[in-house]
Amino acid sequence: MFKKVFTGIPTFAAYHQAQAWLKSHGYSYGPSSHDGPCAIFKGDCVISKWRNLSAKERKAVDGILDGDIRNGPVTVHLKVAPQSEAA
Repeated sequence: MFKKVFTGIPTFAAYHQAQAWLKSHGYSYGPSSHDGPCAIFKGDCVISKWRNLSAKERKAVDGILDGDIRNGPVTVHLKVAPQSEAA
């Protein structure tokens, strides 16, 4: 499992850094929610909030984004490291 932590100031900076990093590595992410993580899928796709994903969809995610969305830190957890980060 691959893990990358983002910290940042001001408010929401870590979350925005994580979103930019995911986009630059070819991932899409779902909206934030107070009751679950953001789902991550490889490729360009639209993703529902975690609570609206079926058990099958949750199992199929390529990763999740979780943490303190407002104040940081936030963490990207991916099942497989991106090519540029592997090695």
